Amino acid sequence: MAGTKSKPKALFVLPQENYERLFGLGAAQAITELVDLVADRQDREHVLTACPALGDVELLFTGWGAPVINANFLAAAPKLKVVFYGAGSIRGVATEAMWARGVRISSASSANAVPVAEFALSHILLALKQTWQYVRLLRRDRTWEHSLPITGAFGGTVGIISLGQIGRRVCEHLKRFDMEVIAYDPLATAEQASHLGVELVPLAELFSRADVVSLHAPRLPETIGMITGQHLAAMKPYATFINTARGAIVCENEMIQVLRNRPDLLAVLDVTDPEPPPADSALYELDNVVLTPHIAGSLGRECARMGWMMVDELKRYLVGQPLTHEVTRQQAKTLA
Repeated sequence: MAGTKSKPKALFVLPQENYERLFGLGAAQAITELVDLVADRQDREHVLTACPALGDVELLFTGWGAPVINANFLAAAPKLKVVFYGAGSIRGVATEAMWARGVRISSASSANAVPVAEFALSHILLALKQTWQYVRLLRRDRTWEHSLPITGAFGGTVGIISLGQIGRRVCEHLKRFDMEVIAYDPLATAEQASHLGVELVPLAELFSRADVVSLHAPRLPETIGMITGQHLAAMKPYATFINTARGAIVCENEMIQVLRNRPDLLAVLDVTDPEPPPADSALYELDNVVLTPHIAGSLGRECARMGWMMVDELKRYLVGQPLTHEVTRQQAKTLA
C-alpha cells in the first residue's frame, strides 16, 4: 500500500539457549510482528561470515552471549542504530567504537534487578531472625532453645551499600518494615536518600551500626577490594553480611579470616572471586557461611521479564518515544 511505512530490519544474535530463556515466552513472536527479520537467529561466533544480510540490520536483539559491538562488527553492520540487550551489564558488549558511531543501546538490567532485590530482601529478613544460625544449631546440637539474640525486623538496622538499581529496589522494599535503613553511596544525593527513606553514612559507620549489611555496588576499578577485613571485623555481634554484587569487591581472604575469628557473624555469599571458589576454599567449610551459586539474578521464568522489557522498548522506539532503559555513554562508566 502506498505510504505504508516499512518495518525496520532486525536480527537476533545470541545462543539458542539464551534466545529461548530471554525471548521464548512470547517475546520473540511479539518482536517478529513488529520488525522485518533479515535472517534466522545467529550465533555471535559465526554471524559476521554466515549472515550477509547483517549489512541491512538496523536493530539488534541480543542478550547473554551477545557479540561485541566493536569496529569489526560495526563495519559489517553499517546501518545498525539500536542494540536491544535483553540482559544485565553491557560491559562485555558496548565499546568506544559503538559510542563513537552513535549506536544506541537499551539494557534489561532493571528487570534483572528485580529478583536480585527480592533475594536480598529475603535474606535480610531471615538474618534479622538469625535463621541460618538456628538451622546450624539445630543440626549440630538438636536443641530447641532460643539461645541467640534475635533483632527482628522491628527496630533493626539494615545497611545498604550502593544505591544503584538494585540497592534502590531493596530500599523501596524495606519501607514496608519498621526498621532503620542506612546507606553508603558516594554518588547519591541527600534528595535521593530522603526519597528512599535512608540515612547516608560513611562506609565504616555503616558496618559498625548495621545488624545486616547488603552489598550492591558495581564492580569497577575503584570498588575492587572496597570491603576489607577491617570493615567486617567492626560488625556488631551476630550481624550478617550479604553479597549479591560481585566477589571481587570484597577482600575475600580477609573476610575468611574474620569469619574464622568471629563465628557469631554470618556471611551470605551469592558471588565469589573466582566463581566457583577453588575446591579447597574455606568458604565451603565455614559454618558461618551460606554459599549459593550466583542464583540471585534472573533464572528460569524470571528471564522472560527481560525479553518482554525489550519488546516494550521496541514499541517505544517505533513510535519515536524515548527509550526508558537506554544506557548512555556517561552512565556506562558507573554501571556494573
